[in-house]
Amino acid sequence: MSFNLEALGVWTEPKHFTVERERVAAYAAATNDPIAEHRSGELAPPVFAVVPAFESSAEAVLAAAPPELLMMLVHGEQDFRYHRPLTPGMELVTRSAPLGVRQTSAGVVLAVKSETRTPDGDLVNEQWMSTFFRGAQGEQNAGEQAPGHALEESVRAADPVGEAKQHVDSDQTARYAEPSGDHNPIHLDPDFARAVGLPGIINHGLCTMAFASHAVLGLAEADPRNLERLAVRFAKPVLPGQDIRTRMWAAESGSESSSGSGSGSGSGSGSGFGFETSSDADLVVIKDGLAVFRRA
Repeated sequence: MSFNLEALGVWTEPKHFTVERERVAAYAAATNDPIAEHRSGELAPPVFAVVPAFESSAEAVLAAAPPELLMMLVHGEQDFRYHRPLTPGMELVTRSAPLGVRQTSAGVVLAVKSETRTPDGDLVNEQWMSTFFRGAQGEQNAGEQAPGHALEESVRAADPVGEAKQHVDSDQTARYAEPSGDHNPIHLDPDFARAVGLPGIINHGLCTMAFASHAVLGLAEADPRNLERLAVRFAKPVLPGQDIRTRMWAAESGSESSSGSGSGSGSGSGSGFGFETSSDADLVVIKDGLAVFRRA
């Protein structure tokens, strides 16, 4: 059950995607997005960037991970770097590659990078996805890992600049599955979810990330078009019907946020915020959140 290290650094064939107003609006509705331009489909929400890359990134995971471990896969981290916003009518081309494998005491982390460009080759966004295979052991470290975005304790210990409370609806996962393209049964089938050790169906991690992004944009009073980087670490699952709370702190935007990207994103040219999301059970569900905005 070894990971295929020969697949590291090998890019998938390009996947083509057209941004459609109806799908953008459906994604916004499925994530309870309060921003009018998102709800109308005129501007894609930040986390919608995963949709054009979904098939490509999944292919990259399958190229490196043993099939026997796929049921033990959980989404560990997600890190978006935005170069331009997504709007209806845009034609996109995405490729992905597994770039690194890292052994931990609890399992193996597989880092996958995706690049989304215009047909002319202009970079639209980059994203790192870290997938975690629970219980996998005996793997050697190889390749490149995703850049860090840890929230320093000194930042977290300060008074937050604000907090926002939100509610995850009981039908959230069913509504999110179609516009996102993610029909994983742990989000839709209670019996399957319990069979793999979960308490029942859980909210999609990226749906929870979308909720957090709404909170951050509102607290920062920022234009979504100026978002440069959005990164999180998924800590605990969110259950449908739960309330969640996102707290946000002012943070430096130039150190952790600029490391390892090679793209100039998060260079400290604007404002940075750290954030953390907790459930009504007082469990941290998103940690090490980082949002960086370029100057308008």
